[in-house]
Amino acid sequence: MKIGPSPAPSPYDFSPHRKGSMKHTISVLLQNKPGALSRVTGLFSGRGFNIESLCVAETQDSKTSCLTLTTRGNDLIIEQITKQLHKLIDVIKVTDISEGEFVEREMVLIRVKAEASTRAEVLRIIDIFRGKVVDVSPTTYAVELTGPETKINAIIDMLSPIGIKEIVRTGTIAMARAPKK
Repeated sequence: MKIGPSPAPSPYDFSPHRKGSMKHTISVLLQNKPGALSRVTGLFSGRGFNIESLCVAETQDSKTSCLTLTTRGNDLIIEQITKQLHKLIDVIKVTDISEGEFVEREMVLIRVKAEASTRAEVLRIIDIFRGKVVDVSPTTYAVELTGPETKINAIIDMLSPIGIKEIVRTGTIAMARAPKK
């Protein structure tokens, strides 16, 4: 067994627990053309970058789409991702919006057990988090909730002991805050 100094960590270590590895929210304005999304995701997979969440939809102009993705990495990795995105032909603008103040939201649908003995507690938790019931069955409620990732995770933690049957999440959408003047 060799004993000595451990090798220097690689700046390309994608472990979410690596020192300096932070969550980044990147907004990409791109042309609304077939294959544009595929080229963006291909860039990530081809270089070993992970996408934690991805949302894309048309903007007010049907010729462009706004893609919001979250990923983790140190400054060097995020800089490389940004540079590579700029090189893609369909990309108009790339912004790491987590560098400034921004608003982020995610939506979740949760199917939770709602038997006679737990219905009141489930409704109380939903009310506390300002969610709403969007579907009811004899044994479950389907709940809709919108908010930042921390709020989504908190309601999941509260409902888990009662019994979550299914979760569907949109992933993060985000927008830079307007300048305060």
